[in-house]
Parts: sequence; structure tokens; C-alpha cells
Amino acid sequence: MKKTMVWICTGILVASAITYTGLLKIDSAQQQAKQLNTQQKVQVAQPSQPTFSSEAINFGSYGQDVYELQSRLKLLGFFGAQVDSQFGNSTLKAVKGFQKEFGMTPDGVVGAKTKLKLVNATPHWKPTETPLHRKNQGSTQGQTAANDDQNDETMGSANTMGLSENDLKIMANAVYGESRGEPFEGQVAVAAVILNRVKSPSFPNTPSGVIFQPGAFTAVADGQIWLTPNETAQKAVRQALNGWDPSGGCLYYFNPKTATSKWIWSRPQVKTIGEHIFCM
Repeated sequence: MKKTMVWICTGILVASAITYTGLLKIDSAQQQAKQLNTQQKVQVAQPSQPTFSSEAINFGSYGQDVYELQSRLKLLGFFGAQVDSQFGNSTLKAVKGFQKEFGMTPDGVVGAKTKLKLVNATPHWKPTETPLHRKNQGSTQGQTAANDDQNDETMGSANTMGLSENDLKIMANAVYGESRGEPFEGQVAVAAVILNRVKSPSFPNTPSGVIFQPGAFTAVADGQIWLTPNETAQKAVRQALNGWDPSGGCLYYFNPKTATSKWIWSRPQVKTIGEHIFCM
């Protein structure tokens, strides 16, 4: 009888041990499944790379940040034009529309707050458009060839300022006379400076008035204004009219190797493109 009781007790203990071990395995498997599910949710919630840099983006900006900005805005339906990495009028309108829709001040400046809102609104964004700005990187020859490959929609002029053919021609003459041999970005920047002056109340309100203002441009003083511009100079003018301003809104530029004016060195300098320093 005692032996029978011993065997019964032993069986109960073994069964209990097996049951407990099984429960531990089940609980461990459930915990692992929960952890895996949580990790998957976190991965889904994370935005696609690449993401914005820390620099603010505004009218006239150009490059990877603008490419991502346009792509995300296009995904949300705010931007309907071609993703060309250039912060022009259409991009400005899209940014202001997004900011207004999301309860922000529609100032058109894409700072940290706007970037965060945009990233959170497009968590599944992925770069799908061709990054045209990469075609403008590299040597001057590479930049010119890349822009030759851009289609008519990109190179065509919006001409929202209503400039005449003579205005465009004299601008191309000025760009060629002032900046031939410079990177394509630098030639666009020269054209943009002319347009910035036209828009400014401190300068004449026409391209001809700006270009032929006494002492304004070296090409006028030495006669190079009358050289026949090439296609690159003409395209630079059209890109500036489309809203691309590599100078960042500057009104002046100069070559530090040849500049003789002490006054020009006193202007706030914004950036250097090629041999030119662009300033306010």
C-alpha cells in the first residue's frame, strides 16, 4: 500500500513538472511574439530614408532637400509639377498650402516644424522620382551636359514676370559676358541676381535698366555684353525665370580676384559659386 502511494505521489509530481515546463515555454513564446510584433510596428512607423537635413529650405533653394520636399508634397497632393529639386514658385505655393492646411503660419519657409509635420504626414514616402539635381553635380562640362539632357518642360521658361524677347536676349548676353566658363549653377545665379534687382525697389524695374545701370556690370563696361550668347547662357536665363535662384536672393556678386571696389567687400556675403562671391 505504501509503495502504491509513493508511486502515485511521484506520478503527480512528474505530471506537475511537465505541465509547469510547458506553461513556461508557452509564455516565453507569447512574449517573443509580442516583442516581434512591436518591433515590426516601430519599423513601419519610421519614415523612409533619406530624410531632410537640418538646414532650412526656402525660395531659391536647390538640391536633395528640395527633391524630398517636392516628393512628399506631391504624395500628399499639394505639389502637381515635376520634381526638379528647385524651390520655385510652384513649390512655394505648395509649401504654403501644406502649412495652412496643417495649422502653421504659411510663410513658405520649410524649417524644423514644417519638416516634422511633413515627415509625420508621409511615413511611407520613398524616393521614386528621378533626382534631377544630381545631374548638375560634378564638373562644369558634366553640369552643362546634364542640363542639355533635361526635357523642354524643365528648361522652358515660366516667364511669370512678363518679360519680352528683348529682355531675355539682353539677359543672356549679360550672363554670357559676365559668367561664361562658370559652373551652370553660377550662370543661373548671375541671371537670378539680375531678376532680383528688377524686383527690388532699389534698382530699375526692367532687365535692360538693371544691366545698363552705370557701373553695374563689367561686361557692359568692357563691351563683352555684345558677344553672342551660347545655349547654356540662354538656358541659365530660363532656369532663373523658372524660379531657381542659386544665389539665395542676392543682389550683388563679384570676383574676389579682380574686384577693385572696397564697397563690394562690405556687403554681407551669402555664398561662393565658382569664381564669384554672391552677397546682399
